Amino acid sequence: MLVLTRKKGESILIGEGVEITVVDISEGKVRLAIDAPREVQIIRSEVKKGIEDENKSATSVDAINQLKKMKKTSKK
Repeated sequence: MLVLTRKKGESILIGEGVEITVVDISEGKVRLAIDAPREVQIIRSEVKKGIEDENKSATSVDAINQLKKMKKTSKK
């Protein structure tokens, strides 16, 4: 992991065409601006983890059994 120190208004470049700029620093929070091509997906890590957790629970044995029960009752 690379750790960098940046001040307000300073940027870092990642690969070709991705630039991250520090917009504001206040009250223990850092606001970043990300300039990247449209084809580059940008998602917060906590959102990605939440989606992964939901996907795992949806494919659990309990969820599959519930779907089987729903399918059986809909046939009646």
